[in-house]
Amino acid sequence: MTHAPLLAADTRRFLEKTFPGDAAVTSPEEMFVYGADASRRHAMPSAVVRPSTVEQIQELLAFAQANRLPILPRGRGTNTVGDCVPTAGGIVVSTARLNRILEIDADDFVAVVEPGVVTGDLQAALAKERLFYAPDPASVKFSTVGGNAGTCAGGMRAVKYGVTRDHILGIEAVLPGGELIHLGGRTHKNVVGLDLTRLFVGSEGTLGLMTRLTLKLLPLPAATATLALAFADVDAALTAAGDVFRAGILPVALEFMAREAMAAVAAISDVPWPAEAGAVLLIRVDGSPAAVAADLRLLEAATSPAGPIWTRPAAARADEEALWELRRLLNPASFKAAPDKISDDVTVPRGQLRAAAAGIAAVADELRLKILLFGHVGDGNLHVNIMHDAANLDERDRAQTARERILSLCLTLRGTLSGEHGVGLAKLPFIDRQLSPLERDLMARIKAAFDPHGIMNPQKAY
Repeated sequence: MTHAPLLAADTRRFLEKTFPGDAAVTSPEEMFVYGADASRRHAMPSAVVRPSTVEQIQELLAFAQANRLPILPRGRGTNTVGDCVPTAGGIVVSTARLNRILEIDADDFVAVVEPGVVTGDLQAALAKERLFYAPDPASVKFSTVGGNAGTCAGGMRAVKYGVTRDHILGIEAVLPGGELIHLGGRTHKNVVGLDLTRLFVGSEGTLGLMTRLTLKLLPLPAATATLALAFADVDAALTAAGDVFRAGILPVALEFMAREAMAAVAAISDVPWPAEAGAVLLIRVDGSPAAVAADLRLLEAATSPAGPIWTRPAAARADEEALWELRRLLNPASFKAAPDKISDDVTVPRGQLRAAAAGIAAVADELRLKILLFGHVGDGNLHVNIMHDAANLDERDRAQTARERILSLCLTLRGTLSGEHGVGLAKLPFIDRQLSPLERDLMARIKAAFDPHGIMNPQKAY
């Protein structure tokens, strides 16, 4: 655990005045939990505040800029790359109390929310109105809309509906210095000026602090159905995944799990697939009841040549959710497989998925490591969990070597270091392998336009 710089007396007085009651936290015991996120990295903040108004945030960012205090926006801390870890100390700004759904408009097809709204809670509220907010990260039941926006979260429905960036129409945010800006709006089309809204989404808290988001909504699909299939090996499963697209089907979600990931889930839950299966696909379609039934038949025909050894169609909601819950269990299940993990979310072109999977398996074999391989293969996004015991120095070194080889492999296949988790702290040492010095310099200059003194989530992302 690192120790944060001591809080100056005038800063403490300012925080206690601006954030009365329990809205300001300065005791080490209470602050400890705010020093970590799902990356399991930790550093102590200098203070934590829990604002409930935009005016409080404006006052804070004016004070922070004047005094050069680092500011770290935080939702529920579910990101896996260290985005919320206060490595430079500073003030963590929790959005937990900015958690209101301000508006649901069924005529404009928009919702207006504060950043601390849990994404799953928003989706449940919209479903009652027969409306639909498409982004669906695996952490949907506890991650927030603002946190999803900060990393441009993808999720399982991204193959059909796109990522978080594609569903944010407008953003209200506070910049360092306290200025309030309004980006975009509530129209579904807008090409006036540079698209600062899309720039903000995925900026990992480095430009400003979002206080309100206007979201694009869709009609709730009348029906959905899922086809689960097991295959003898990974190559057959990924061949079947390609056959889905070649058959002209655009699924809502197309998820993949290899044998080691399946075993991790099986260790904490009953699973329906046969023990000899080497890979599983979960494929969901949506639309009218007639279209869904037809798509399910097309899926069964399209995947048949790859030779599935087990199939299970599901059209009833409870039956579908039972299958998808197994996919959502993968993150907690992974921590049962080994004490530590390196979690990456590489993405490659769809046509390179089989080569990427084969290369990752070869690295695992050569370095004698358990690697959980799964992900959103519909858009080429593979989650690679390198399981190890960090207390064993040899094993830790082998895990780091495996990571370097896998990242290099994916870049060689014309892929990317991250599809949805972001860079944070975890991938910053590798970013020069993907971005040129000129590209990084342009990003730094853009950041300086928003944040001239570099107080917003320093030492992260780029």
